[in-house]
Amino acid sequence: MTPPSRPIRIHGLADALAAAAAAGALGLPLTLVAGGYGGALWLLGIAAAVERQCPGVAVTAVLDCGDRAGEAQGALAAGIRHTLFTGPPETAVRLAAIAAGHGATLLTALPPALDPRGIRNREAACRAWLSSQDA
Repeated sequence: MTPPSRPIRIHGLADALAAAAAAGALGLPLTLVAGGYGGALWLLGIAAAVERQCPGVAVTAVLDCGDRAGEAQGALAAGIRHTLFTGPPETAVRLAAIAAGHGATLLTALPPALDPRGIRNREAACRAWLSSQDA
């Protein structure tokens, strides 16, 4: 998987649904990135809810595990298809092999993401972000 050019960082279902509404209005796929604080099952639940409520939007959910290899391995075992790991390269190589065994992808970098936390009109912010010229 090529890292997406316009990811959106989410902190809950409201962020994800705002991003999905924006992507749907623009006819674009959507990459949602979540920190590990919610966990793999939380992110899988968010992605499933978005797919149910916005069935026309292609959603890629990425769990950002930072440099926590154990969390990345647990996320892969839980069924996360795209995991971000920013730890040591030698660990990333081993995790990438584990990911491949699960039919998943390990990313080691992402471009900057929009973080809609604290933005009053999240959908408008997401729409502007997704439709920007360098998207």
